Amino acid sequence: MKSKITLLCILLLGTFTTSCTAQSNNIPIDLINNEFPEAKQEVMETFGAIAQSIKDKDLDKLISFHAYGAKFTEFKNGELRNGDVANEAHERNVFGSVTEVLKFDANDLQIAVYGDVANLTFHSDFHLKFGEDVVVVNDQITLLFVNTKDGWKMVHEHHSPLNNTD
Repeated sequence: MKSKITLLCILLLGTFTTSCTAQSNNIPIDLINNEFPEAKQEVMETFGAIAQSIKDKDLDKLISFHAYGAKFTEFKNGELRNGDVANEAHERNVFGSVTEVLKFDANDLQIAVYGDVANLTFHSDFHLKFGEDVVVVNDQITLLFVNTKDGWKMVHEHHSPLNNTD
């Protein structure tokens, strides 16, 4: 009798484990393989609006594209990770000091959507004027977005220098 109960438990556990594995494998495959074209277009439009807010020097609009909170993170300039308060202060300081946007190109731009999460990557070729000084920003940039009731919002930014490819 004891061996029958043991065998039954093993069979039930095996069935449960197989069922859980099959369910967990189906969801990620759909998220990975589906292109989500409508969401991809929405993320592209959001990115365009972010660029326009920078060109228009509309800092409040720029900040509105962020989902600031305890989970927001940013990496930049090889420094330690920072959060929402530091990111907002940095963006207001830097983009508030830009006197003219001479060039704002996002080269090799790619958007990968995973349901309600999107990863946008590109190589920046930004030429920003600060008074009489022109600063060229050639970085690898990653912007991680989450789809909210208010549209796509950034929850992570990563900026690192792009090696000279010449």
